[in-house]
Amino acid sequence: MHMEHGPLAWPFFFLIPIFWVLVIGLIVTLIVTLNRRRWRQAGGPPWAAAAREGTKSAEATLAQRFAQGDIEEAEYRARLEVLRANRLEAGNG
Repeated sequence: MHMEHGPLAWPFFFLIPIFWVLVIGLIVTLIVTLNRRRWRQAGGPPWAAAAREGTKSAEATLAQRFAQGDIEEAEYRARLEVLRANRLEAGNG
């Protein structure tokens, strides 16, 4: 039986797929690391921004309605207290 590249060529049959698995793993690791660094600088991943802004946007909407005169001060303060109490309960739970 004649081997074209000789008997020492067979280990490369296993090394080439291992090489490509390592290259693809390195690329995925770099992408994940860069995204995490970008998210850290931006204050978190994009899907967490909606959860963070939920209560703040509710308070901003309430303040805007009070500024426009849609609600009175007593109602504004009562609703603001409820929003902040719910935020504290959600943070402890």
